[in-house]
Amino acid sequence: MNALPQLWLPILVAAVLVYIASSLIHMVFKWHNSDYKKLANEDEVQAVLRKGAPAVGQYGIPHCTDMKAMRDEAMMKKYVDGPVAFLTVMKSGAPRMGGMLIRWFLFNLVVALIAGAIALQVYGLPGNAHYAGHLVGLVTFLTYAGGSVQYGIWMGKPWSSVLKDLLDALIYGVVSALAFWWLWPA
Repeated sequence: MNALPQLWLPILVAAVLVYIASSLIHMVFKWHNSDYKKLANEDEVQAVLRKGAPAVGQYGIPHCTDMKAMRDEAMMKKYVDGPVAFLTVMKSGAPRMGGMLIRWFLFNLVVALIAGAIALQVYGLPGNAHYAGHLVGLVTFLTYAGGSVQYGIWMGKPWSSVLKDLLDALIYGVVSALAFWWLWPA
């Protein structure tokens, strides 16, 4: 793996291109704005949650951690009566976008690093830049796409939202593939 440092430029460029693509998707095209719906009684729901003072974390409503409990009539009634929901509670206050954007960029770097390391293991240096870029694009696509599909299957995320996430992942995969194809060491 001592050849990995030679991939610093395509790794960095891929991470920057994914960051730029993501920024365009969320700030210019805004196709994810419709992914989140407003509750008709948002203020009331927020007041009830505030009163319960939930800690930061993930919650399931109704809460059931045991398959035996799923057979209980009272638990089944909760599911049937609904609503069934998954909720993420974050720290109160305005979102700190700076920190979130830094973590997002660092994640992009890690994805590019791992995708580059996989391509390096498969093709070596000097390797075929076209094939290496193609493999990086596929790994990148799978990395960004996988979580959303799982949320569609297990958490009830709307499939229209999942499809938009898959489009995002495809774009991230393409720009990463192009960066590695262009900058793969000869």
